Parts: sequence; C-alpha cells; structure tokens
Amino acid sequence: MEPLTDGVNAATQSGNAWGMIIYCAVVFGIIYFLIVRPGKRRMAEYQKMLNSLRVGDRVLAAGIYGVIKKIGETTIDVEIAKGVVVEVAKNAVANVEK
Repeated sequence: MEPLTDGVNAATQSGNAWGMIIYCAVVFGIIYFLIVRPGKRRMAEYQKMLNSLRVGDRVLAAGIYGVIKKIGETTIDVEIAKGVVVEVAKNAVANVEK
C-alpha cells in the first residue's frame, strides 16, 4: 500500500497546490457572476421600486391588489376595497402597476 500513498503525497506536494488555488478561484468567480451579482442587481431594482412608491399606485402586496392611500417609513396603507384600508409592510409589495 505504500506505493499508493507515496504517489498521493508526491502529487499534493508538487505544483498542484497552485492548480487547486486557481481552480477554487475560477469556481468562486463563476458562482459570483452567476448567482451573487444578479441577486444584487435584482435587490437594487427592488429597492428602487420601493423608493418610487407613490400615493395612488396600484400594488400587489402579500397577494392582495390595492391602491396606496398613505406611505409611512416602513409600512403603507392600501385600500383593497371601497372603504377597506389595510396596513402592510413595504417589503410585502411584490409589484407596482402605474
């Protein structure tokens, strides 16, 4: 069994450490550009949408459509039927129809 372990030790001690570092860097780069970066872009677009909310906008919040009546710091008042106003978190807004 010693010849097998000698081969493994020789392979790990020779220049393969750089190959492993480069491989890890490439994998990290792929993950960053395919997952992290698009996620940040979507989050920035979502924050822009939340910041552009105005009274009178029709929104989809928590699965319920309604019209914004009042905007607070972290919540909005949404009229879902005539005379029925509910308070929802701004983060619950999924879509805005202007």
